[in-house]
Amino acid sequence: METKGYSPVFNYLMADMEKTKVLFVCSGNIDRSPTAEGMFKTRPDLEVMSAGTSLLARRRVTRQLVEWADKIFVMEQKHADRLEHLEPGARAKIVVLNIPDEYHRNDPELIRLLNERVTPYLQQSSTCTTH
Repeated sequence: METKGYSPVFNYLMADMEKTKVLFVCSGNIDRSPTAEGMFKTRPDLEVMSAGTSLLARRRVTRQLVEWADKIFVMEQKHADRLEHLEPGARAKIVVLNIPDEYHRNDPELIRLLNERVTPYLQQSSTCTTH
């Protein structure tokens, strides 16, 4: 599995490493969580998905997605509350980012906030950008 932008040695080492499964959640899965998914999906150590809690979400969060994820980043506390209602055992893997629904997809300030608030929770400490 070769990943663009990384050395062949790094790709070789990452091929045998189990990926951390990361789920990003917002309301509609239109702006915030797809931006985060796009930023972090290029990391070879992560498997990334995004979903929304709204009935009209582009991709709705399910119990299976919550169970699949090792780490879940939600944009607001209300998203954490909904996930905990859906799957009570999810609390331990949820991180609330406190990013309000006032950003458009790939907004530079949204990208800055996501880098600042997500990266410390992931093992590899490099920052990500959208491609």
